[in-house]
Order: sequence, then C-alpha cells, then structure tokens
Amino acid sequence: MSAPLIVLVGPMGVGKSTVGELLAGRLGTTYRDTDADVVATAGKPIAEIFYDEGEERFRELERAAVRDAVAGHTGVLSLGGGAVLDETTRTLLAGHAVVYLSMDVDEAVKRVGLNTARPLLAVNPRRQWRELMEARRHLYTDVARAVVATDERTPQEVAQAVLEALELPDAPSSGRENATMTDQGPTRIQIAGSAGTDPYEVVIGRQLLGELPSFIGDRVKRVAVLHPEALAETGEAVRQDLADQGYEAIAIQLPNAEEAKTVEVAAYCWKALGQTGFTRTDVIVGVGGGATTDVAGFVAATWLRGVRWIAVPTTVLAMVDAAVGGKTGINTAEGKNLVGAFHPPAGVLCDLAALDSLPVNDYVSGMAEIIKAGFIADPLILDLVEADPEGARSPAGPHTAELIERAIRVKAEVVSSDLKESGLREILNYGHTLAHAIEKNERYKWRHGAAVSVGMVFAAELGRLAGRLDDATADRHRAVLESVGLPLTYRGDQWPKLLENMKVDKKSRGDLLRFIVLDGLGKPTVLEGPDPAVLLAAYGEVSA
Repeated sequence: MSAPLIVLVGPMGVGKSTVGELLAGRLGTTYRDTDADVVATAGKPIAEIFYDEGEERFRELERAAVRDAVAGHTGVLSLGGGAVLDETTRTLLAGHAVVYLSMDVDEAVKRVGLNTARPLLAVNPRRQWRELMEARRHLYTDVARAVVATDERTPQEVAQAVLEALELPDAPSSGRENATMTDQGPTRIQIAGSAGTDPYEVVIGRQLLGELPSFIGDRVKRVAVLHPEALAETGEAVRQDLADQGYEAIAIQLPNAEEAKTVEVAAYCWKALGQTGFTRTDVIVGVGGGATTDVAGFVAATWLRGVRWIAVPTTVLAMVDAAVGGKTGINTAEGKNLVGAFHPPAGVLCDLAALDSLPVNDYVSGMAEIIKAGFIADPLILDLVEADPEGARSPAGPHTAELIERAIRVKAEVVSSDLKESGLREILNYGHTLAHAIEKNERYKWRHGAAVSVGMVFAAELGRLAGRLDDATADRHRAVLESVGLPLTYRGDQWPKLLENMKVDKKSRGDLLRFIVLDGLGKPTVLEGPDPAVLLAAYGEVSA
C-alpha cells in the first residue's frame, strides 16, 4: 500500500504549506494539503464551512480527506491544524514519517497577528491560541517521529531541518518537472489571512475557467467582469460562461495597461456597478494583466466599502506579483500606486494557457519579478534561469510552471506574514524604488519589469557600495537579467528627476529615503538614508 514520504502536522500559521512545497521540490515529488482537499470537496472556504455547517461537519470532511490522502498520496502531505484531534486520524498516522512543526506564541503573533478572522480564534485570539496549543501539543508530539522548531527560521531552513531529522537526502534533480502540474491537476497555494482578512487560494494550471464558480459561490447574484480592451473577446467569453451558469453577469471594458489606472476609470466602474444594483454580496472578477487586477481590486475595495473580488491574471507579471497579496491601487500625476487599498482577493486563477499568446517583450518583462524572487528568497529560481536562459524567455520553456509557482510561493509566504507592508513585505519592493521613479519619468510607457530590472541592478550596486553585498552576487544580477533580455541601464542625465521622484516613494519616511538591498543572496534588508554620494555612484553604474 502506498504511503506519504513525509506528513507535516502543526498549528495554523506555522508554514506547513510553504515548507511542504519546498520539501516536495527538494525530494522531486508532489505536495498535497488536506485543507485544500476539504475546500475542493465542500466548494467553499473553511471559514464558511465552520459558520454554515459547524465544526463537527468540518471535522467529518477533514477526517475523510486525511484518510484518502494517507492511503493514496506518495509525496509530501500536510494536515490541518486540528486534524490530530481525531483519534482515527492519530491511529492512521502510526508508523508514518510524521514531523511536527512547532511554533511558540510570540512567533505566532508575528506570523498570523492573532487578530485574524479564523474560525477557532474569533474572540480572544491570544488566550485561545494558548488554550488550543495546550490541548493539542501532546497530540502533535505523540504522532510525530520528529519535532522541528520553526521559530526565527526561514522556510528553507525549516525544510532542511526536516530532511535532516528524517535522514532523507535531496533528490538528484532539483525541483519538480514541469509535467507534474499537468499530470496531477492544478497546483494550489494557500495564502493565510491576516489583519482580519480571510485566507484565499491561488490556483495554477491550465483550463481553469471551471474553477471560477467555486470561488464566486452560489449565494452571489451579480458578477462584474472587468477586462482591458485588448482582451474584449476573453472578457465576453468569461461573462457569457458565468451568465450561462445563472449569474447576472456584466462586462466592464477598461483601457489597456497603465491607462486604466486612473480615478476617471475607477469612477466609470463605480457608475456601472451603481446602475446594475451591485450589492455587498456580489463579486468583481478582474481578467487581464497587472493594471487590470490593480483596478479591479481597487474598485472592489472602494465599492460599498469593500466587496469580494477574484483575480484572473493573464500575464506573467500579474500572476507572480500584481494579483497576489491584496495591494490594489491607481496612479496619480504625482506617482504610481499612491492611491489604493489593501484588499486581498477571494481567489486567484493563474491559467498558464493565457501566456501562450503573450508578446515576448511582455513575457520577458514579467521575468524580472520572478528573478527578483530568486534574489530575495529562492535562489533555485536563479539556477533554473541560468541553466536555460532562452527557455526562461518563453512560455514553452521547460521550467515555466516551476518558475511561476516558486515566485508565487515567495510572495505568498511574505504576504501571509505581513499584509499591510508594515515590515517583512517591504522586501518585495527590491529594485522598485528606482523602478517606480523611472516609470513616472517615462509617463508609464516603460514596461514595469524593464524598470524593475534596472532598479535591481541599481540596488545591487548600492548594496555593494554600502559594503553590504559581495561582488559575485552583485555581478550575478547583471548576468541573469541580461541573459533573458532585460535592460540594465537608464539615461544618465535623468538622475535629478529620478531622485525627486523617489522622495515620494511609498517606502520613504519623511525626507528619509529607504531602499531594499541585499546582505547576501536571499538576505534582503533595509538601507535607510544612504549618503547622496553613494546613491549617485550607484546610479553611475546603471547610467547609459
């Protein structure tokens, strides 16, 4: 009889999904999450199961999901935080390679904030967290072959500790083959809720339109599909499909790219929603690139003080960056994304088939955000790009799915810990301070990824000149970015304008400029108020 290679147990927010995916990649196998199985079976989020049907019903679904997974899954498996409460489940786990990922309450505060709208932490979360752990800790320990503490460890360090605890070697081939996702169905990545927001799921695969109704739900009456002019046929096809399923579906066409991110376009959307009687129980669907999902999320955040929305990103940039994390916004004459809101989607559908017809320059632009994820958190991304730069430039490349998935996982881990950019999330802005200044200077005619590429080279040189980054890693920026066709330089005479633009960047504090730099590969940090001479010298290294 088949059995999982590793079973991960532990409390909510401990990082089982992230570590499980890392382990699966290291071992060359597949990952499965019983919480995702329960959601798929019930057709609604776990919180709704609790509220609609009660905890007992959820535990029944969970018990069945664990039974099926333990019997049929041969890779890495993670269980929901309360799965070990069930005696049948504990008996089922006997003899398996179970690892308990532990976390103390202080670490829990940092990761989930303990103010999250979670089913079992609804009133006094700090006290209830302690009570939950007192009730469950011995159960986790009893079923586990090994205990791995996650406090003050990165997911990569936790994954390594699990391998060492079970004395398992890495697979000879790093990462999973691109075919895994196709063979095993879509990949599902869980984004934890925080600051009172609900958790949600990012689904990566092909032919995912059938997943949309499960995100929308059967209690919704109206759906507004926002799409750019360039995707008029796609937007209408989505609208028609939803109408055929009984929803009152309308389509709202937006201008293409950054031209959509204006208050005038947002007002046009508000008017359309008002005229169709859009209520708080209705849903917005954003189909398109990063600009479209930014606008769709912003309109959803502001209409009736917040309605649910779903992102259907159609570009690399939107899949790995704009559609994940809940940052929504529009531009003003003073800068990019200065008006916006943190409003996470109810779900994200990344259909890789949408990339097949993407112009090569747009595809390559999105690679900048993937490469950024490699430098700040997942160096294997860089290895994959360097192994086949030409393949990395194309959706037909051998590592396309893995590169996109890994980049999304990096962002998922960060935003699950810091929704509102109060700390850790700032690392996602690596290269973006100069990039946003360039975009404004070019009146948003430059592709975002092209500007981020130049911004990362600048940040690398700034880190090197500040004595933070070694020469080899700084030079690697140029090599990797250039290998896929991204720019490395910008006009040297524009520095005074760029400096002024950077002073209104969202990361600035008063007149104090702040930059994300690297202390080493995968070690992002903040550099505050660097010497103007150092800034100028760093810009000299990217001046054309």
